[in-house]
Amino acid sequence: MNGARAVRPYYELRHLVGFEETNLVGNVYYVNYVRWQGRCREMFLREQAPEVLEDIRGDLKLFTLSVGCEFFSEITAFDELSIRMRLTDLTQTQLGFAFDYVRIRADVPGDLVARGSQRVACMRGPNTDTRPTKVPEALRRALEPYADPAPQGATADGR
Repeated sequence: MNGARAVRPYYELRHLVGFEETNLVGNVYYVNYVRWQGRCREMFLREQAPEVLEDIRGDLKLFTLSVGCEFFSEITAFDELSIRMRLTDLTQTQLGFAFDYVRIRADVPGDLVARGSQRVACMRGPNTDTRPTKVPEALRRALEPYADPAPQGATADGR
């Protein structure tokens, strides 16, 4: 990488949990964690790589190949979250992302409640004939400041 790193080594999306995101017991329903990953990725493109959105309006497709989430503690309505996305892997045609879900609380700084992951493939062509394509250069540049400096399989807190 050349140039300075981002102020934070992750892209952040803030979210206030609503009642509609909880189950009958009052905990956040697991599918919302996956939705928040997608939203985080979308907002990143909107804010950091708008030219990639134009490419998506053409024939570029970002296919989610896999998604995962590990839960550490429960969250409920009106919890404020920081969803932090980092680039963990970059190949010619695919991207790997890590997501930390951090509850924002004055009494517990850095309250990690869940950790997620995603693998995305770049494809081009009509839906009936898509083929792998290189990760667009504009997307590579936009993600560069958020690349995880930890080696593959390691995390910042040693887990």
